[in-house]
Amino acid sequence: MEQQTLPSLSIKIKRVPLHVASNPVGLESRMLEVTSLLGLESAERVSMVGIYGISGIGKSTSARAVHNLIADQFEGVCFLADIRETVTNHGLAQLQETLLSEILGEKDIKVGDVYRGISIIKRRLQRKKVLLILDNVDNLQQLQTLAGGHDWFGFGSKIIITTRDKHLLATHGIVKVYEVKHLTNEKALELFSWHAFKNKKIDPGYVDIAKRAVSYCDGLPLILEVIGSQLFGKSLAVWKSSLDKYERVLRKDIHEILKVSYDDLEEAEKDGIQELTNKSLMKIDTNGCVRMHDLIQDMGREIVRQESTLEPGRRSRLWFSDDIVHVLEENKGTDTIEVIIVDLQKDRKVNLCGDAFGQMKNLRILIIRNGRFSRGPEILPNSLRVLDWSGYQSSSLPSGFNTKNLSILSLPESRLKCFESLKAWCKFLTEVPSLSKVPNLGALCLDYCTNLIRIHDSVGFLDRLVLISAQGCTQLKRLVPLINLPSLETLDLRDCSSLESFPEVVGVMENIKDVYLDQTALEQLPFTIGNLVGLQRLFLRGCQRMIQLPSYILSKVEIITDYGCRGFRSSENEEKVSPKVFANAMCVNNEYGKSFLNVYACNISSNDAIEVCSPKCEYELNTLYLSQSFVNVDKLRSNESSVDFRFQKKFPRIALLCKVEPENHSDNMVLDFKLNVLINGIEQLTSSCKYIFYTEGKTDQLFECDLQCKTERIFSENEWNHVEILCKIEHLL
Repeated sequence: MEQQTLPSLSIKIKRVPLHVASNPVGLESRMLEVTSLLGLESAERVSMVGIYGISGIGKSTSARAVHNLIADQFEGVCFLADIRETVTNHGLAQLQETLLSEILGEKDIKVGDVYRGISIIKRRLQRKKVLLILDNVDNLQQLQTLAGGHDWFGFGSKIIITTRDKHLLATHGIVKVYEVKHLTNEKALELFSWHAFKNKKIDPGYVDIAKRAVSYCDGLPLILEVIGSQLFGKSLAVWKSSLDKYERVLRKDIHEILKVSYDDLEEAEKDGIQELTNKSLMKIDTNGCVRMHDLIQDMGREIVRQESTLEPGRRSRLWFSDDIVHVLEENKGTDTIEVIIVDLQKDRKVNLCGDAFGQMKNLRILIIRNGRFSRGPEILPNSLRVLDWSGYQSSSLPSGFNTKNLSILSLPESRLKCFESLKAWCKFLTEVPSLSKVPNLGALCLDYCTNLIRIHDSVGFLDRLVLISAQGCTQLKRLVPLINLPSLETLDLRDCSSLESFPEVVGVMENIKDVYLDQTALEQLPFTIGNLVGLQRLFLRGCQRMIQLPSYILSKVEIITDYGCRGFRSSENEEKVSPKVFANAMCVNNEYGKSFLNVYACNISSNDAIEVCSPKCEYELNTLYLSQSFVNVDKLRSNESSVDFRFQKKFPRIALLCKVEPENHSDNMVLDFKLNVLINGIEQLTSSCKYIFYTEGKTDQLFECDLQCKTERIFSENEWNHVEILCKIEHLL
């Protein structure tokens, strides 16, 4: 047996923490209560804990805080936020897909329907130790399809559910529950002070009126935050006037309290995201997504409904499907409507009136998902900034439609063929002409335009373009010849199986973060890819023809995920086998180690990689495939079954590469690989893994075993510690 070590390899991943709160007050005791119920040190197979309480009390905040405290203890982690809202917009099946993707670390998982999703979750997760948090659950079916039973998950798993309905938890058999209670006066005053004064200490001249405000808020964190933000920087006279308004809400109805805060805004402020954020009526998360508490959403929807209780066509925003269908079928639209967003049932029939949008002169956002429309529109307002309509029925956009104000245009699964100024996003599309007349375009989505063969060169020079996505354009051989896109952040060309060339990058692009080239026919990347100076992640899964990459790119990108490249060589070196340096790589991921082991040569001697083809094989068979040669890195001499070395203080970050050559081999053998690690004569790690040995006409295989994650304790600093690694392989079948 030949054994080698690679430095800096470990499968222990530090979880990215969730944002909890700008001013976390009163969370410590809540976290202790919940973690105590979870029983992190207990021998219980799976624990389910419910967190319940009224809206705005801090259930989700508490759950996020617990997540950050314990997430590193689990193999897989998933926090499904605001399930009530997500189910309404996207359905339970998509939530199941998100759950599986986050825990397993796999993209593009599809379950088909919720019943099949249940089976997949049980099969894929029943041997994984997971942390699953289901936030804002309001329906038993949500629990039954996402966390139906203790036997769905592996030993030591912890499931946390937040809800307003204690009875819902009991119905699902959850007996460990924690009620989130109102903040004490002391904690409430502290939280209020952070928002009203941006400081823990209260301005001496405001102490009495601040206590009055806090007593009115009744210890509800959401109300304390909203009212405190509303009063920040205001005079005593304004404070007194505002509190008088709040106190006139005799029943302390939360919606009415929030509405007072909204009504106090100037008219211009009510449409400004920054002001609404400043007043804590909405938040922007670390991913740039706008978030709003469900109570504030409900309040906003009620404000809009009151604009015209009987005629939805006279409201500024429409989101309820029946109201929207009524307006479009009966031609009830007016210039009051600014936003239409609807996700219809797929079989919902809509007999669209041809000029239904004719009177909507101020419509800025039109998003329609699903539904079966009888026709396309004859008129679209030139005020549109976002047009996102899946299944668009016409072969062209209306002839009088001016696209100059458009920032986002997406027409997936449409029948669009052509129109004078623009073509995009449909399976009938063959060519995208000049987009020079759409200078404000921020996103270009051409996914699964399976007949697309040509994209106009102007696409390479749109200054405001942030996203180009052309997934699954199977006939596309090139994107554009040249690109200079200073705002571009994501370029997604995955599954463009005919793509043979990558554009020359003629300008420095600092904002680019991700480039997806999975499953393409690319053989090499141009030297000018170095102008993608902001590039962080380069995805090359399944690039079977890719044999050449500029070597300096490999040293700059943070993540290279390579599932199926047959082998790389440097563009500066004509040798077939040449070491590649992944100096900053975070993850070189694989399917059972198959493709990484087929890379001709890989030098990761200066790598801080988190994971390199680390088979997790405690419970299931793992498949190994035949390898090619690896570059030697700190090669250790060994006999047939053991290797030894010495270290000081902390066990080095290494992995063990083993070349397996069974004496008697046949196709599809089952081998049992046993590993023992002894430090100073004391056993520190014992592992036994079973593998299927596919010979495919050859007699040896190479695989890797991580040693770092199990041996992190500090050893003697001043003395040499002796390590002995014993390996044994038995032929089972």
